[in-house]
Amino acid sequence: MTLKRMDNILVVVDDLEAMKSFFLELGLELEGQTTVEGPSIGSLIGLKDVRATLAMMRTPDGQGIELDKFHTPDAVRFGPVDAPVNTLGLRRIMFAVDHIEAVVARMQAHGAELIGRMQYEDSYRLAYIRGPEGIIVGLAEQLS
Repeated sequence: MTLKRMDNILVVVDDLEAMKSFFLELGLELEGQTTVEGPSIGSLIGLKDVRATLAMMRTPDGQGIELDKFHTPDAVRFGPVDAPVNTLGLRRIMFAVDHIEAVVARMQAHGAELIGRMQYEDSYRLAYIRGPEGIIVGLAEQLS
C-alpha cells in the first residue's frame, strides 16, 4: 500500500467566519461549506451528539484545509490561544508565496501579527504570522 497524497488538514475553530476570511485573504478559495450532524458523524469521529459546520478551503494547487466549527459538543481549548511554536502538537501551516513582503503587509492589514522573519542564505525568505485564534502560518518565498 502506498500513500497517495495529503488530502486535507483539519483546524477546529471558534469563529468560522474570521478564519474563512483570513484564509481567503491569504489566497485560498472556499470550495464549499455544510453542516453535519447525527449518529454516523459521531461514530466516525468518536463524539456524541455532534453538530458542526465545515468549510473546505483549497490552495491554488488543490491542497485542502478543513475548518470545523463545533456547535455540539463544545470545542475544547488546551492551552493559550497564542501558544508558542514549540508547543507540542500541530503548530503551523506553511505556504509557498511570491512577494513575501506584500503578503505579510496584506495579512497584517487583515489583522495578522508578524511573529518574525528571516532570510535563509540566498535560497528563501521566511516569515511567520499569527492569525485568528492563534493559528501560526509560515510563508516561504524561494529566491532563485
